[in-house]
Amino acid sequence: MSAPSLQPPPAAATRILDRIEALARVSEQPDGLTRIYLSPQHAQANALVGGWMREAGLAVHVDAAGNLVGRREGERPGLPCLMLGSHLDSVRNAGRYDGMLGVLTAIECVAALGPRPLPFAIEVVGFGDEEGVRFQATMLGSRAVAGTFDPALLDLRDAGGTTMREAMAAFGLDPSAVGSAARRREDVLAYVEYHIEQGPVLEAEGLPVGVVTAINGQQRFRIQVDGMAGHSGTVPMRLRQDALAAAAECVLAAERIAAGLPDAVATVGQLAPSPGATNVIPGRAVFSLDVRSPRDADRMRVAAAIVDECRAIATRRRVAIDIAQTHELSSCACAAWLQDQVAAAIAADGHRVLALPSGAGHDAMAMVALTDVAMLFLRCRDGISHHPAEAITAEDAATGARVLQAFIERFEPRA
Repeated sequence: MSAPSLQPPPAAATRILDRIEALARVSEQPDGLTRIYLSPQHAQANALVGGWMREAGLAVHVDAAGNLVGRREGERPGLPCLMLGSHLDSVRNAGRYDGMLGVLTAIECVAALGPRPLPFAIEVVGFGDEEGVRFQATMLGSRAVAGTFDPALLDLRDAGGTTMREAMAAFGLDPSAVGSAARRREDVLAYVEYHIEQGPVLEAEGLPVGVVTAINGQQRFRIQVDGMAGHSGTVPMRLRQDALAAAAECVLAAERIAAGLPDAVATVGQLAPSPGATNVIPGRAVFSLDVRSPRDADRMRVAAAIVDECRAIATRRRVAIDIAQTHELSSCACAAWLQDQVAAAIAADGHRVLALPSGAGHDAMAMVALTDVAMLFLRCRDGISHHPAEAITAEDAATGARVLQAFIERFEPRA
């Protein structure tokens, strides 16, 4: 195929960033970005982005799950598609690039193709829910497209007591028809997601883009330690059963164990001692544990080692411990044949190719049930994400668009 024809970087980057700013203003809060599934802001975002899709020559519709879909036919109607996209929802008080960058850059790249036909169709999808903020169930939009949406989820309620079923009906959707959003495997050649890294690796390496090898699997636990509360001044150190001290030792054990295995990470993001008085030895401490790795066997090995060590610490310190797993999600390997093509596009733009795993979850994790997946990462400032300080540069936005454009124009479906 011919060389990439994207407009000069300033024009492409300016348009992408201006649209991201406009989309970020579609929010339920006036001084920040919050946009949740099946909300009025979700509908407004679909309308705004749908207009940009039409300007790019895409035929647009909203599917049965509320996802925004734009399609450009190939050399003849009905050909299998290369699917590009990400999500249009956000966490509360979010950054403006997470999800949105991938959708709006894909639209820009399709517009740059002009009228020339390709031997495959292209679809750009703005998934309605990836974050799971409203109903505490993630990747609802991509699961619907992948055909793995569980109808039992329709009975989940949001914080206001509204069921997903009711929210869909208010949005103008038929809850009983969600299954019709599912695609057939033979109609999708691949799914490729362009996304900010949400971490500091690319920045540390001095690189604007990278190719993702796998998306980390996850395990989460709720751990409760019960000791004995007592007066801080009257109970000798040797006689204490301090639940917080035991929990602190468990936290450090998790850090040490995860650090011993490449690419594994363990995080304690919540720790609550009680009764929480300055002059009382904590009788209870409850903490979270999040373990991730791009390799499920490694993740499970690290998690098991941490659990065993926590139990040993509790025994030695004469405290009780209760460990409950609350969440598990298998890792998602990106297809080698797609990684190669993403890497070739990066190299063609003059950059060293860095392969790295994704520690955060993405819609690609759901889409792998339908088709092979790949991801292109873009550097973000200080690795910050899920926060208003999330930022990229115009130069990097242009680089990412050029690389994605090159990938699209040189895309070769798997034999």
